[in-house]
Amino acid sequence: MRLLLVLGDQLSPNLSVLQKGDKAQDVVVMAEVADEASYVPHHPKKIAFTFAAMRKFAQTLRDDGWTVAYTPLDDPHNSGSITGELIRRASEHDAAGVVYTEPGEWRLIAALGDMPLKTHCLPDTRFIASHQDFDDWAEGRKQLRMEYFYREMRRKTGLLMDGDQPEGGKWNYDHDNRKPAPDQVTYGGPMQFTPDDTIKEVLALVADRFGDNFGDLEPFWFATDTGQARQHLTQWIKGGLPKFGDFQDAMLDDNRFLYHAVIGLYINAGLLDPLEVCQKVAQAYRDGDAPLNAVEGFIRQIIGWREYVRGIYFREGPEYTTRNALGHDRALPAMYWGAETKMNCMSKAIGQTKAEAYAHHIQRLMVTGNFALLAGIDPAQVHEWYLAVYADAYEWVEAPNVIGMSQFADDGIIASKPYISSGNYIHKMSDHCGACAYRVQDKTGEKACPFNLLYWHFLDRHRERFEGNPRMGNMYRVWDRMDDARRETVLSEADGFLKKLEAGEKV
Repeated sequence: MRLLLVLGDQLSPNLSVLQKGDKAQDVVVMAEVADEASYVPHHPKKIAFTFAAMRKFAQTLRDDGWTVAYTPLDDPHNSGSITGELIRRASEHDAAGVVYTEPGEWRLIAALGDMPLKTHCLPDTRFIASHQDFDDWAEGRKQLRMEYFYREMRRKTGLLMDGDQPEGGKWNYDHDNRKPAPDQVTYGGPMQFTPDDTIKEVLALVADRFGDNFGDLEPFWFATDTGQARQHLTQWIKGGLPKFGDFQDAMLDDNRFLYHAVIGLYINAGLLDPLEVCQKVAQAYRDGDAPLNAVEGFIRQIIGWREYVRGIYFREGPEYTTRNALGHDRALPAMYWGAETKMNCMSKAIGQTKAEAYAHHIQRLMVTGNFALLAGIDPAQVHEWYLAVYADAYEWVEAPNVIGMSQFADDGIIASKPYISSGNYIHKMSDHCGACAYRVQDKTGEKACPFNLLYWHFLDRHRERFEGNPRMGNMYRVWDRMDDARRETVLSEADGFLKKLEAGEKV
């Protein structure tokens, strides 16, 4: 017999290791281990979601006829690591070897490859593009831009295709998906589930072991099995999808979810199949229940962006997370871990992250990510923060989004220019600025929005690198048209702000 390893983000019945296994003689190994729960200080909700979903999936496998060797975190025999549990179970069952589906982190790939057991790694077939598919597409290209990869994925899946042409005549409707925050949100947000006995046991365990981690464990409302996740998806398609496109970039003080699907954690853990999700969303368009800009925008995130960043992660290799093209070395400020800040947009994004283990892509990219980039924060620390605090974060998807897209630390592999903005973008897309201690209209002075000061400070200190970028030339022309005294004031006040940040003062 063999051991079949199933990890906490592989909770799918169509997982390759299960497809290749033999119920009559193989043993499925699943384990809640300290190494995986603590290699970064994970949000308690993320740990609870993973453990609860694992326990329920293990029972589903048993009900389907599999023998499952499951190790809870508090099992006195728990070795504390995935490899330790495999070695222990191999001895118990006199196993001939271990078969596993490729993990989504180089760290685990290396650990499994170094085990003193016979192992066989299978590809993760839950993705549309294999590693070879992505490498074949990337080969010979000077720039690996997602848009062109996305078109290949549309052709491959047939999603939103009219013969060999895109539905509606355009591949991308992103231009229609940038409306500012609405006066009223008509969708009630994600479906919330009451914890059952399994979840209550997990919550008690997590509270005891990880109660000091950043993040609120309760209230806990996530779906923890495929049935619940599908219920949530159905509700969102009906209530949230129709206006998702219009307002996907918007932010509000008093609404954490707007029209967002909040299904990244379910897809990334394996509770929902990404292609099945996209097919249901496409069906809503065909049925006349959702507009094309909303449906295309959502599908692009799944079969375009999600597949693309996975391709980048595995193509670039294990050292990708150490890249720091801009030489940023400032420590991550305490406000990212809940310390008070006078910046309302940062307070709202981080406060929501603490409460929900969730923030949508613009909050991550253009608020917390934008600030970290402008302030010159060490990208490795930024990467570890994002990996820790979000329930949908696994390194294969998180690292390219942070190291590449958000922090430009990969020197432009993913993004053609840094994603930076002054406070004006946040003011346009949200109602955050109205309740802020700073004034977004002020470019200098005591009340000047820190994003305004840091924006020009970033451009000035990185001028040699970016002034020749065709997408950034206009920014430098605006800077150069300012008189010398004003430029000096901006840089001086930005330096003063950064010194306060370094000193741990409330900013």
